[in-house]
Amino acid sequence: MQNGAEFEGISVHNFSEKILEQVVHFHVMKLSGGFFLWVGSAPVLSNLAVSMSSKYDSMPLSTLVMGDPSNTAPNSLAQRLAKKTKKQVFVSYSLPMTDSSLSLLVENRIKKELELHAEHF
Repeated sequence: MQNGAEFEGISVHNFSEKILEQVVHFHVMKLSGGFFLWVGSAPVLSNLAVSMSSKYDSMPLSTLVMGDPSNTAPNSLAQRLAKKTKKQVFVSYSLPMTDSSLSLLVENRIKKELELHAEHF
């Protein structure tokens, strides 16, 4: 308990997978009421998006906190994960946007991990 509210510590979950001949690393930090997800092949934080549900719209609100606004991958992924999990989601997506099938396979891998290890999200 902290300030009268139940407090959960931060937990970390890492996994990797070879997708289209590229090793992709995933780093999840479970936070109180949400999670941070970093996806990349090298240790770089090139962008950060946040998304959360809103009582005014069925689609979660989403914004890019840092990074190139022309790269919509972190925003889109954060929004879809917030809708699926009903949590506040921070996403850093540090993979090249040259192959749309890579993005789809990465998102499918995240969904698989969500099903297998929901306690980490």
